[in-house]
Amino acid sequence: MTIKYDIKDIKLAKEGKNKIEWAERNMPVLRNIRERFTKEKPLKGLTIAACLHVTTETANLMRTLKAGGANTVLCASNPLSTQDSTAAALVKEYGISVYAIYGENNKTYYKHIHQALDFKPHITMDDGADLVSTLHKERKELLKTILAGTEETTTGVIRLRAMAQDNALKFAVIAVNDSKTKQFFDNRYGTGQSTLDGILRATNMLIAGATVVIAGYGWCGRGLGIRAKGMGAQVVITEIDSVKALEAVMDGFQVMPMAKAASIGNLFITVTGNLNVIRPEHVKKMKDGAIITNSGHFNAEIDLSGIGKLSKKRRIVRPNVEEYAIGKNKTYILAEGRLINLAAAEGHPAMVMDMSFANQALASEHVAKNHKKLTNQVYTLPEKVDSDIAMMKLKSMGVAIDKLTKEQKIYLSSWEMGT
Repeated sequence: MTIKYDIKDIKLAKEGKNKIEWAERNMPVLRNIRERFTKEKPLKGLTIAACLHVTTETANLMRTLKAGGANTVLCASNPLSTQDSTAAALVKEYGISVYAIYGENNKTYYKHIHQALDFKPHITMDDGADLVSTLHKERKELLKTILAGTEETTTGVIRLRAMAQDNALKFAVIAVNDSKTKQFFDNRYGTGQSTLDGILRATNMLIAGATVVIAGYGWCGRGLGIRAKGMGAQVVITEIDSVKALEAVMDGFQVMPMAKAASIGNLFITVTGNLNVIRPEHVKKMKDGAIITNSGHFNAEIDLSGIGKLSKKRRIVRPNVEEYAIGKNKTYILAEGRLINLAAAEGHPAMVMDMSFANQALASEHVAKNHKKLTNQVYTLPEKVDSDIAMMKLKSMGVAIDKLTKEQKIYLSSWEMGT
């Protein structure tokens, strides 16, 4: 079979293969699934189009899907998250079609999505729902052959649930993001660490002693808050959800509106999945030297257009750092407002993506076996799948846990046994 692709440089393949193998060392759960898939071929005869961050961890997922018998094609889910050496290795070393180039413009980004859809997939695999959205709006002729899809991230699940609510969703989607072994770990520990990693690589700033303002206290915000506090920051949380705001207070953080936080923060990080969380009226109040960055999926969380209109002058002062001259102050926006952990660093550590991509692999198997039972809704994976992934991860870490005794099982299922 001819491998089709549009990547930066095929000569980067050797470098990419080394990095993919390094990541695999810390992905024992996915490796275990790949070994089973190689024997059982649960995806045989199916074509999977994936729109994901083209990283070394994603490469190991694509290898697993191919081992399961699937014809696979990968395009980027963000223009600044592609690792060009990984893309080259997937093509040359593993025979997987890839359409992704780091820094590709918006036109090329969507051209690549269409090229992935040209493979006429049976299963879509998304990180942000751009593949599903494009398919529904511009490639409706492909809907009749789609069995179902999977979605990796909170932002994508929000979009898909809105589509389902409006009866616009034309096939079932598994919300991989909502699996506990994805959301609790990837979002909290992965985003918490990799976001700060990206910020430090871009700026080399000192976190200790800084006031770090985090917009959003979901699992990503929780992870960021813990890590920033652990590095010595004064952490401020902004929220629109009263329960999450209360939780942040109980966790020991200051909570206030962004309008108030704007005047005291040194570093601002958005992780809400919403639009224009940091706006011109906030930036006007910021200190000289304030740094703004985003770790939500889309760059819409920062009102770049509005802030750009405030600025008298803009310049790139170092890779992924743009200076905005606003009044007498300088404000710095990182990575064009895109995901800082992937634009300026390498994304989540392989150890946490091991669970996320185990969910993706098993979700594709679930679709292959159960698609006839699914309607045009957003589903979560069965709890047993979550539990099995957690158990495999514990086993790979050398951790054992207790089991219920027969007596305990009877007690937990009985209403008659009281005090």
